Amino acid sequence: MKHARHFDKAIPNHLKVLWGIIVILLVVVGGRTYLYTHKQVVTQAVNVRSGPGIEYKKITSLQPNARVAVIRSKYHWKQVRTPDHKTGWIADWYFSHPNPVTKLSQATIVIDAGHGGSDSGALSISGKQEKKYTLIFAQKLADKLEAQGAKVYMTRKNDSFVGLAARPALAERVHADAFISFHFDSSPDENQGSGFTTYYYHQGASYRLAKDINSSLNPHGLDNKGVEFGDYLVIRDNTVPAVLNELGYINTKKDFKKIRSTTYQDQVTTEMTTGIAKFFEQE
Repeated sequence: MKHARHFDKAIPNHLKVLWGIIVILLVVVGGRTYLYTHKQVVTQAVNVRSGPGIEYKKITSLQPNARVAVIRSKYHWKQVRTPDHKTGWIADWYFSHPNPVTKLSQATIVIDAGHGGSDSGALSISGKQEKKYTLIFAQKLADKLEAQGAKVYMTRKNDSFVGLAARPALAERVHADAFISFHFDSSPDENQGSGFTTYYYHQGASYRLAKDINSSLNPHGLDNKGVEFGDYLVIRDNTVPAVLNELGYINTKKDFKKIRSTTYQDQVTTEMTTGIAKFFEQE
């Protein structure tokens, strides 16, 4: 104890005061002061929200080049403290994304390429497998959505098997704002069916998403069969707005000619991007 008293006397008074302030701050913030040491600058005008998602209410807004203290990250959002001492959430891509900010650019979207691996899906007349084309369409949509600033996850990026339950589980795990699944129809007899359909399971946001996507699709020489209820696990067991798109009959020559066409692939995924953007702007 003698050494402790001697050491205490050796500390200047101003350092004692400073140490006392540090101790108080540690108590007040519950040991979280380390979280406030990282600061970033937002590159664009941005809304600060009450939670990590676009469904949460706006607390305030920031102008480009505003400097904020980053508290923590969750689901690709950052909790921040603003210059006027408000605490809220900003999508993490606001800190580096160069494009104009839209609700789509704030969204996290899961894209599901149906089938894969040992599950080939339906077959064309010539034996082409559905799984190949669902992945092509899914990747094209992912590229277009990412170009608009959206955060995109894919249930598969290659010819791998993914269980049905794992697909909606991914959407829940990443706190997605939408889930888009790709498939192609097949009729019992060749050249019997034709056209494309957008399916939903849950009323409300899923139905609105299906309508916005379907209404953005041009016929491209195929029948638009509209929006229909579909009892498919990947959309039924989803906790986020979810739709399943059947974009033609793979065992009908006319439809398959479209499906394998890069022109059709690009047109459809561009139109779907428009529909998805429309959905988020209205939410």
